[in-house]
Amino acid sequence: MTEMDGIAAIILAAGLSTRMGHPKLTLPWKDTTILGEVVSTLAAIEIPDILIVTQTAQTPLNKHIQQLTSKYPARIVQNESFEREDMLTSIQYGLKAIKPSYTSALIVLGDQPQIQEDTVRRIISAHRQSDAQIIIPSYLMRRGHPWLISQPLWSKFIQFQRPLTPRDFLDQHRTVISYIIIDNDSILQDIDTPEDYQAFKPT
Repeated sequence: MTEMDGIAAIILAAGLSTRMGHPKLTLPWKDTTILGEVVSTLAAIEIPDILIVTQTAQTPLNKHIQQLTSKYPARIVQNESFEREDMLTSIQYGLKAIKPSYTSALIVLGDQPQIQEDTVRRIISAHRQSDAQIIIPSYLMRRGHPWLISQPLWSKFIQFQRPLTPRDFLDQHRTVISYIIIDNDSILQDIDTPEDYQAFKPT
């Protein structure tokens, strides 16, 4: 038994990179790519099941993800209902693909290579020590990623329908949320634009 037993991670990677202008998740980051950094960070702390939610239209990205799945405990989940800026259905497809024996899921952004091992460990530790069904990291009173949702809420999340969003779900379940305070803004940083990439990429 390890601290990560029963924890799955859903990486949201179905976006079209419209603000970047070209596929962003395959951009170089350290010795890998933006998405590769996210996957390797989760693998480094021994998350046993990493689901990467993508869509069929992303041919170059899907080829890259196939390479990642051969190296890490990761697998592809296809979002067959994806629409622009559609985080809701990607999370739903991910939740439906998790094995029944798992107890909680981390919701992770594919374009957040600044994700820190310590933050993920703190989220999971808070989950182990608390009865809260949702654990969210917070920096200066702002919610960030990744956040964790326990299995008892999965069916309710899957029943959510557009135009409702994950934020609406969290707002409706605020009484079962526990926040952990993070002392840096890495949980808020994702890569949306060329300016973001130039500002945040390691030198």
